[in-house]
Amino acid sequence: MSCKKKIFITTPIYYVNGDAHIGHAYTTIIADTLARHSRLIGEDTFFLTGTDEHGQKIENSAKANNMDTQKYVDAISVKFKNLWDEFDISYDKFIRTTDDEHKLAVQKAFLKMYEKGDIYKDTYEGNYCISCESFWTKIQLIDEEGCPDCGKPTSIVKEESYFFRLSNYQDKILKWYKDNPKAILPQSKANEMINFVKGGLEDLSISRTSFSWGVKLPDSMNEPKHVMYVWLDALMNYASACGYGLDGKDSKMDFFPPYVQVIGKDISRFHTIFWPAFLMSLDLPLPKHIGIHGWWTKDGAKMSKSVGNVVDPKEIADTYGIDEFRYFLLREVPFGSDGDFSHKALISRINSDLANDLGNLLNRLMGMSEKYFNSHISSNKVSDYYKEQIHQSNKFLENAKECLYNLQLNRFLENIWGILDIANKTITADEPWVLIKSEKEEDKQRVMALLVLLANLLNRCNLMLECVMPHKIKTASKCLGVDIDTKNYKNTIENLELIEEFTITKIDSLFPKVDKEIIEQLDKKAENEQANKKQELANEGVITIDEFFATKLKVGTIIEAKEVPKSSKLLIVQIKQQDNEKEPTRQVVAGIKEYYKRDDLIGKQVCFVANLKPAKLMGHVSNGMILCAKDKDGLSIISPDRPTQDGSIVR
Repeated sequence: MSCKKKIFITTPIYYVNGDAHIGHAYTTIIADTLARHSRLIGEDTFFLTGTDEHGQKIENSAKANNMDTQKYVDAISVKFKNLWDEFDISYDKFIRTTDDEHKLAVQKAFLKMYEKGDIYKDTYEGNYCISCESFWTKIQLIDEEGCPDCGKPTSIVKEESYFFRLSNYQDKILKWYKDNPKAILPQSKANEMINFVKGGLEDLSISRTSFSWGVKLPDSMNEPKHVMYVWLDALMNYASACGYGLDGKDSKMDFFPPYVQVIGKDISRFHTIFWPAFLMSLDLPLPKHIGIHGWWTKDGAKMSKSVGNVVDPKEIADTYGIDEFRYFLLREVPFGSDGDFSHKALISRINSDLANDLGNLLNRLMGMSEKYFNSHISSNKVSDYYKEQIHQSNKFLENAKECLYNLQLNRFLENIWGILDIANKTITADEPWVLIKSEKEEDKQRVMALLVLLANLLNRCNLMLECVMPHKIKTASKCLGVDIDTKNYKNTIENLELIEEFTITKIDSLFPKVDKEIIEQLDKKAENEQANKKQELANEGVITIDEFFATKLKVGTIIEAKEVPKSSKLLIVQIKQQDNEKEPTRQVVAGIKEYYKRDDLIGKQVCFVANLKPAKLMGHVSNGMILCAKDKDGLSIISPDRPTQDGSIVR
């Protein structure tokens, strides 16, 4: 990272349509890690987070809960703020899009873009996803209806709207990508955005008249029915938080633009396409880096409230410790990839990485320094004895620094653990418990030098790890008798100086191991919770929306039918499904022989389950199930009421 006097770091502002989950915690902890490290190295840092509180989905949720909309968003916003405070997130400002100053800033931005000619009035007609607050073109939809982000059905919207000339900024955005190859991290996400923009950008509808919960257009435009599109409103928070539109009052625009913006992949297009286009229109500078991380699953399955497998970050932090939770999230998965949360994986990280590698190293240093030298160690010969170890640790340090601001957070930690590995292996190789018994003074000096080396390596690791585990590492630094501060960082990390003297203070075990009995209890609890949730749904006779979408129904035409020998009920039918070139037809064994003649089925369109696990019926493989209704008169095949293209999805 190049020297920079002011560093602006942001999370997205979180949509107040539910409680904070592990994905919110992951984003916030990444940003907090960067902010803490920036402060440690002496940068003037401004760290922003907050809540996004407008839009149709919010308005609908408030109505569903029989609450005033403002009171509804107040109640959820404070939950986010309280959780981040409990997690000791070091934010400098918590912004809400219902703040008056934010609304004024957004109105000022809208008016400036309008006067510039980048906003015009027209009529919008197209598909809109209420859940994602997103507009989609026909070509982007899944099966001509589904939202490409969440999969839920979209609705056709037709209304008067103001449009932003996004199409005018296509070439400028592509040039920004080209001129700033690290503008989007990681590179795989950058490639996705580049390809999307190259596919063509359409002008963006940025106002709505079908609901009222949003920022009104500027009074001078005399458009009382219009409210701003929630994403224009939300994205401008990064500027309004710095004082955009305040005419110098309490302005922090000298921090702008953001140095690092951390977001999830579900909102990548808004931040890497809409946001830079808005900034270009406003003649404001663009972000330095936009980091896009993946999603978290639970034990390999998508998290869902209905299934009962949503990870509550507070519960995890209360159970294992906030620092342990932070370390796990940053270490477990490469930034940009999807990650899977499991109690076993977290416990493994605690017991192996934290308790064994880091905690035990500190324990060994405390024990040997007390036993051999009354907890006071001093040596100016560390470089003489351990030149290669110091050289290798320097390389790990340089790699770690390079990884951090490239958002390669797991590699950052891997390099720090490389230093811990050097320390632990050196103890094993030198066997200080043998050397200390020697009558040679040089052997005792080597033991002393070894302990000073260990203290220096731990000090280096502490300085780099404080941003990841601020509470535990501050305790570890007290053990060494050194401060985690900018002076220590510059001397030790930047100038690679060695401290020659330490007074070691004994502390309690930093990372106690998690007992196996706790693991078994947690497994049992999780199994019971999911079983109870499924039983509740079964008792109610309902399924979740996720369970419904898990069943893939299609339309196809029967092109062949034949009897199964020795069966009075089964027919083997071949169903044409043109959407799948690898499997143009699908064989289904159906129990319809009593009600349909073989020849009557040829050319008949049917609805069938297309993702059913293959099964063998009387020796014949069946790759689906034809949908039928049954009443007192027998079976009736479910068919579309008009000729439908084979392979069409049934919803």
